[in-house]
Amino acid sequence: MTTQPANKSGTKRQMKSAARLYAVQALFQMEQTGQTADKVINEFLDYRFGAVYEGEEMAEGDPNLFAKLVDTAVNLQAKIDQMTDRALVAKWPIARIDPTLRALFRAAGAEFEQETPPKVVINEFVDIAKAFFPDGKEPRFVNAVLDHMAREARPEAF
Repeated sequence: MTTQPANKSGTKRQMKSAARLYAVQALFQMEQTGQTADKVINEFLDYRFGAVYEGEEMAEGDPNLFAKLVDTAVNLQAKIDQMTDRALVAKWPIARIDPTLRALFRAAGAEFEQETPPKVVINEFVDIAKAFFPDGKEPRFVNAVLDHMAREARPEAF
């Protein structure tokens, strides 16, 4: 999965969007490889943010948001996973869903712990789901699950 090419600096919004995408990728990588958050965060910051792949420059992400999302997702994983489970049907707990979606829900759950308005979080992560699953039903599924999670995490925002 790659981000859209962007100039190295990018706008603040583009940098935040890229940081969210990178957080999903980092959480996926951590689950698949067993690497620590510190190791993966450093790898992304050193080798992926603004890197050139196949002649295209990747977006420069917001390093603070990226690190905060990964750290929060790791530190609050049990809480976020329980919140996600409550949004899923009983026969499909988080452990049974696609690992990319698991990483996405964990990153979004981490951002619900920040000051970002929940609707922004939902829209951004639905866009990420569309990038990973362009022809599937997953983006609608992600929208429904994140809406439920947001209402639980930040009821005052609704």
